[in-house]
Amino acid sequence: MDFHDSPQETAFRAEVRDFLRRELPQRGGIDPYAGFGGADFYLQFMDKLAARGWVAPAWPKEYGGAGLSVVQQFIFNQEMATARAPRPSPIAVGFAGPTLIVHGTEDQKQKYLSEILSGRVHWCQGYSEPGAGSDLASLQTRAVHDGDDYVVNGQKIWTSLGHLAKWMILLARTDPDAPKHRGISYFVLDMKSPGVTVRPLVNMAGTHEFNEVFFEDVRVPRENLIGEENRGWYLAQTTLSFERSNIGSAVGQQQIVEDLIRVAKDPSTAGMRMDGINHAVRTELVDRYVETEVATMMSYRIVTMQARGLIPSQEASAAKLFSTELNQRIYRTAMKVLGPYGQVLGRSPAHALLKGQVAYMYLRSVANTIEGGTSEIQRNIVATRGLGLPRN
Repeated sequence: MDFHDSPQETAFRAEVRDFLRRELPQRGGIDPYAGFGGADFYLQFMDKLAARGWVAPAWPKEYGGAGLSVVQQFIFNQEMATARAPRPSPIAVGFAGPTLIVHGTEDQKQKYLSEILSGRVHWCQGYSEPGAGSDLASLQTRAVHDGDDYVVNGQKIWTSLGHLAKWMILLARTDPDAPKHRGISYFVLDMKSPGVTVRPLVNMAGTHEFNEVFFEDVRVPRENLIGEENRGWYLAQTTLSFERSNIGSAVGQQQIVEDLIRVAKDPSTAGMRMDGINHAVRTELVDRYVETEVATMMSYRIVTMQARGLIPSQEASAAKLFSTELNQRIYRTAMKVLGPYGQVLGRSPAHALLKGQVAYMYLRSVANTIEGGTSEIQRNIVATRGLGLPRN
């Protein structure tokens, strides 16, 4: 791995840093969780990213992206994460947009891509179902061809931001007699269509991110079919050569550990944290920091492979597995550092350090090893593709 930027990469990193210094408010003190001013600031910041093509830095320039190289994407995401900058909807930019670029018609690209590039429109992902999570190809939501439309009936679950989304990328079964990985088609569905019901799922941290979505005789125009009928599974596997190194997660984890170290050392917080940070907790903080360095090195390995034209498979699974399990360890350590005050939810500075984010993330991190492919799935990939072990 080459840890040094080329002259061109050094210049690009300086450009991104200069942009972030100008456009993001400076945060003071040990509390980085005060936010940037709410929805209005977010929209203004998206406009500034859009003007540079940085809403979708990995997309080709001809489709409104920045056309950045793999290493430039890595640098961009690293600097954005270091600045804790707001980001656009990942499903729109990372899943829907790339799939449309590869498989969509020109009319579909004209209709959807400009909205995504504005950074102002949320999309959601209609993949998982109550009986089809890790085994996604077992999905049973049906789309029946009827004239110029498809009629959709079924249910999706764990639909992140479904209550905010304008569009859904939907996988539905169009040929029930085909083998399960075939007979699935890929659609764009208008979330305001008659027959779509979104029901909130409130997680144990008390927040509403996920939803159940029900479809009852929902009509989807044939023009919203992406690619060929019954080839949706293969569209769902579409990947572009865009940055997937997970560097943003690694940077964020290191920042959290650094925040905890500052809290532990700050005399002004002594009355709001564990009385006397004992040797065992100090050791845990050191372990967590070392582990964030390991996560960073895994990200460098992945981006190095991509820059050489290789496709990380087991490497990406190993990084996802390590990162999500590390997240849980970090917040277990955080609860020990903060003691009883680590259990306070909410943003009142009189009652919670770091705006109550430790309590929230301690609860929220349970989902990290489930969403995006469970730890068991990642271990299977590492075992079979990486170590060559038999499937059974």
